[in-house]
Amino acid sequence: MDWMAETARRRGAPRALWPEARSVMMLGVNYGPDHDPLETLAERETGNISVYARNRDYHELIKGRLKELAGLLSRRTGAEVKVFVDTAPLMEKPLAEAAGLGWQGKHTVLVSREFGSWLFLGALFTSAELPADQPHPESCGKCRKCLDICPTNAFPAPFQLDARRCLAYLNIEHKGPIPREFRVAMGNRIFGCDDCLAVCPWNKFASTTREAKLQAREELKSPALADLAMLDEAGFRALFARSPVKRLGHARFLRNVLIALGNSGMPQLGHLAERLLNDDEPLVRGAAVWAVRRLSSPEHAEQLILAFLPAETDMEVVAEWSVEVPSAVSR
Repeated sequence: MDWMAETARRRGAPRALWPEARSVMMLGVNYGPDHDPLETLAERETGNISVYARNRDYHELIKGRLKELAGLLSRRTGAEVKVFVDTAPLMEKPLAEAAGLGWQGKHTVLVSREFGSWLFLGALFTSAELPADQPHPESCGKCRKCLDICPTNAFPAPFQLDARRCLAYLNIEHKGPIPREFRVAMGNRIFGCDDCLAVCPWNKFASTTREAKLQAREELKSPALADLAMLDEAGFRALFARSPVKRLGHARFLRNVLIALGNSGMPQLGHLAERLLNDDEPLVRGAAVWAVRRLSSPEHAEQLILAFLPAETDMEVVAEWSVEVPSAVSR
């Protein structure tokens, strides 16, 4: 089975969201990949997309499953039901742990004995009094692989995450430039980061998802940075239609691709960044500056500064031209 549902009864959060709630049914859907996501981090000429975003947006799939369960429950019991998939201020992971689906690992993500770190979660609230399943005990033991692998040290302590240092937050949710201190660590990650999930030893029991809509589309497994950097807005929307990547928008997407280009260490890709030095969006221009300076010789970088800096009107982009940038190219 590729999904599982268990029930918890919690007095706090459910009733705060919906006073009629008496029970919460938590649904977990396996999205396990068919390979180790860490392998593609070494492919510097390609963009690394988080496993969960390589096909359809999971929200619509899980909401459909929850509505099927909700309809069945309502018909059998007459109870009221509501479903939530990231659509309310709901702490899904503690509820899933209370329902017995798994436990929150030291990386703060739910871990399952059956599916490892690869579970999407959804919640079904109901006015029915359902029998509660047993909470799952925390089973990480002394292991700290997920903490040690983090490229930005985003875990100040086990079970604690500092989102301000998390690459998945920075390259998906953050709307401004990627902070300079994290750009090199970002590597070729253009959407999300799976490091702490992929390294979990419990993944040895995980299986590849059988949900066709969650299996990676071939063109999103290791897309070439050269192709991604050439996408205009229409091409971006076409490639990522119905994918979570689409919600980045074209400008933030190019920002991420340019950081990956700058980390590639391949000067032959520098022209792709140079063509975006005139982009309409300051966010894109600033990232392009960083990328070309990473991939250019000092002499060529000086020529670009003389050509582009005098006409620049955005102060953040001006600062990108002014700050010293270490080369990513072996000379």
